[in-house]
Amino acid sequence: MTMTVGELFIALVLIGLALLLSNAIRLLLPWLRRLFLPSSVIAGLLILLMGPDVLGRFIPELFEGSPGLFPGYVQESWSALPGLLINVVFAALFIGKTIPGLRTIWMRAGPQVVVGQTMAWGQYVVGLTLALLVLAPVFGMNPMAGALIEIGFEGGHGTAAGMGDTFAELGFAEGADLALGLATVGIVSGVLIGTLMINIAARRGVVTPEQEQESAPDETLRDEERPSTDEFSEFKKDLTQEAGTTDPLSLHIGLVGLAIVIGWLILSGLQWIEQATWASDGGIEILAHVPLFPIAMIGGVIVQLFVMRFGLERHVSTRTMSRIAGTALDFTIVAALATLSLTTLSDYLIPFLLLSFAGIAWGLFVLIVLAPRIIPHHWFERGIGDFGQSMGVTVTGLLLMRMADPKNESGALESFGYKQLMFEPIVGGGLFTAAALPLIAEFGALAVLILTALLTAGWLAFGLLYFGRMVPERGKGRWQAKSQ
Repeated sequence: MTMTVGELFIALVLIGLALLLSNAIRLLLPWLRRLFLPSSVIAGLLILLMGPDVLGRFIPELFEGSPGLFPGYVQESWSALPGLLINVVFAALFIGKTIPGLRTIWMRAGPQVVVGQTMAWGQYVVGLTLALLVLAPVFGMNPMAGALIEIGFEGGHGTAAGMGDTFAELGFAEGADLALGLATVGIVSGVLIGTLMINIAARRGVVTPEQEQESAPDETLRDEERPSTDEFSEFKKDLTQEAGTTDPLSLHIGLVGLAIVIGWLILSGLQWIEQATWASDGGIEILAHVPLFPIAMIGGVIVQLFVMRFGLERHVSTRTMSRIAGTALDFTIVAALATLSLTTLSDYLIPFLLLSFAGIAWGLFVLIVLAPRIIPHHWFERGIGDFGQSMGVTVTGLLLMRMADPKNESGALESFGYKQLMFEPIVGGGLFTAAALPLIAEFGALAVLILTALLTAGWLAFGLLYFGRMVPERGKGRWQAKSQ
């Protein structure tokens, strides 16, 4: 079936209506707000319930050959959207944001980089070990299932949805549905378990989140309503841009488009080199299966470096760029969840549960056992952010850090932001996340397990031997060796 522009438009409108309905539901049901479930996840689950795997099983077909409340062309459009929109999300990731030098990033966020990298590579180790020892021999699953924890938990819904075509090309189409299911488990369990851990830490005196209540309620309200200096600067930048002849949103969409084009050119060039060299005559193919979105992120970095090099920052609004990425991500998540196959989850229920429990257990181990030994100061406030991110989305990490340290006295928020620049280009939806499935398909799960185990051990040893012997420099947000 070939989609028309009108059919795609109807599919987008339905997602917009679902998002509107999900926001209304969150307002009416306080317990959903307490779970901090994003509106996009709620909207996607609502549409899923109305689709062929749930409601469609109990009502007559309203559209020929399309069980559920939606015609087939809408389902087809939703299936195609995640793989397209995820490129927008990653292309906009760094545009409009100051990119500091590597030394600055390392001196402020080094311990969290180590914890985050250990967390991510360890998810491969745990997943691949489980796949080789249990999932493949007992349940007959594809060994690529070993990458699902990192793709679903660390990568989140957007990454899982964006890699749908890669799963299908490599003969593991059901992996996309399992990854989306894991991403949903990750978000819910990340918030619930993270909140529980914060309460335990508060009772033991590790953190003091009650400091948020020191000011009077009316003062707190005024503080929250008062825009920060950065927000005010962004607002003034937006006003300046709106005085031009081109709407600022159009300009920013154009920058995202430029980043995607640059990424596409880079990926096409790399794929051409691969086909002309080692992949010729039926050789090993890796880049041929790598999706565009992580390379589009590199395109975004190139665009931002160009903006900074020529002093054009005043023309690029971080807030507007975040809105573009946020909207694209919302539509990506809704479309991906709307087309999730519940039949696949039921067919692989036990492996799905094993992967979920293994991923959660590893995250807790890193937070409770490793983070205190790697992060020299405020280990919990900083580590809980890495835990939250490793369970689904960056927002979960930010939320948990806010709960553990309402006034950001630990400086965890700044360190977390810097850490992303040395984290997301590689794992959590970065280059290796995209290449993991092709690598397993070409070299086998055991080879990738050995590689990721070495990387996990390397990051862990470095963290323990380097940062484990350091203390923070007072008032500088950096680290120095302990005095002898």
